[in-house]
Amino acid sequence: MTGPSRLLRFLRDNGLSVAFGLGFLACLFGQAVAGRAVYNDELRALGADPVSFARYLSSAHFAVDVTENWQSEYLQFFLFLFATVWLVQRGSPESKEMHKVGLESDEEQQVGRHARHDSPRWAAAGGIRETLYSRSLGIVMASLFLGSWYAQSVAGAARYGEQRLLDFEEPVPWTEYVFTSDFWSRTFQNWQSELLAVGSMAILSVYLRQRGSPESKPVGAAHKSTGVEG
Repeated sequence: MTGPSRLLRFLRDNGLSVAFGLGFLACLFGQAVAGRAVYNDELRALGADPVSFARYLSSAHFAVDVTENWQSEYLQFFLFLFATVWLVQRGSPESKEMHKVGLESDEEQQVGRHARHDSPRWAAAGGIRETLYSRSLGIVMASLFLGSWYAQSVAGAARYGEQRLLDFEEPVPWTEYVFTSDFWSRTFQNWQSELLAVGSMAILSVYLRQRGSPESKPVGAAHKSTGVEG
């Protein structure tokens, strides 16, 4: 297979991740450009010199804006992964079928002696490896959430300290910042939007359709059909 053909096949097979990855980078760059403009406007209003693009990328102003969104997104996926194990929504393709509440049987999950020939090796490994692999996605999402939330708190403390210095006030340590209204305001404004978005998707997909999308039921599926994807 020639080079161009391999590239086209790779792009076809990974179109979703490639498209979202490129979109992420484009939006991150756009955020950096717009954020620097805002930050420099604030500095000029205070009589300070504007910063370069490279310096802005390493600033607390940029870091806190990025990480506070990351942590809320990973929280959304972490909560959704675990909530959908035990909670169901009748008629939603985002929910599993009503009778499958819980961890399901080994046969249904294709683990242990029920693993197939093409199953991941750890699905049939037994013991701690199988247990960890059975929960690996949730563990990683929880770790990414906690890591980005911690990064938000550190960057937020630095940003909060900068603002206090500009107001001729003493900055506060991280241990005090995580109890401030600034930190929790940033946190809750992201959490509420993520919970609203997930809840809206779960209930709206009961009655509305998007033809061809696996996130939607088939157009002709009954409203009460649960766990059915188009």
